[in-house]
Amino acid sequence: MTITFNKIKYQELLIKYQPKIIRTEEENENFLKIIEELMHQKNLSPEEDELYDLLITLVEKFEQDYYSPGECSTPRSRLIFLMEQQDIKHSDLVGIIGSTGIVSEILNGNQEISEVQAKALGDFFKVDPSLFR
Repeated sequence: MTITFNKIKYQELLIKYQPKIIRTEEENENFLKIIEELMHQKNLSPEEDELYDLLITLVEKFEQDYYSPGECSTPRSRLIFLMEQQDIKHSDLVGIIGSTGIVSEILNGNQEISEVQAKALGDFFKVDPSLFR
């Protein structure tokens, strides 16, 4: 059975949550609450999954611009951001992207995330693996 993307359902979600460029901490907090709700929901529909990815992207952009002006977003910073947002510990990534040593090397910026690791992280966080490349 192939799951199809329902544009009408997605439009309804967009109308309900009205995602937009985040300009204030209050807007950021509101979108973080929605992300948390979606994160704890089991079996997201394709439309909810798309909304989730969109909101994470919007929050990440705001937080990058607001809290780290002048610094570029990197695969490592995106990984750390998602870990913080979802309360994921270093040990939770062992087995997903490698040993404790590999996880530490990546999080400390001493090792790049490989294509295979990016795919595994994308699956784990339910985001596009290209965020980690």
